[in-house]
Amino acid sequence: MTSPTQQGTAEHYSWQGEDLILHCHLQPKAAKDEIVGVHGGRLKIRITAPPVDGKANQHLVSWLSKLFKTPKGNIEIIQGELGRLKTLRIHSAKVLPTLISECQQ
Repeated sequence: MTSPTQQGTAEHYSWQGEDLILHCHLQPKAAKDEIVGVHGGRLKIRITAPPVDGKANQHLVSWLSKLFKTPKGNIEIIQGELGRLKTLRIHSAKVLPTLISECQQ
């Protein structure tokens, strides 16, 4: 994991102060939760939850909170609430998981 002091930027993420902006392409109803790489300039994330009644969004936030070691309340979907293309803000992100920083298209 890298700290925000080692801030970088890529097509799929950027920093706004201490907040991390993450651009994602979500694939719901997958076999397992995982990051599979970069797809169209966005981090492709597969999650097991179905895209019904906000379950996929809830599961995504819960899973990312574990990955980033931050409370769920620090993760906000700022764009794409109803679609597969999402932009998330992770407030006061303390770390950037290596898995995300090393993803290449």
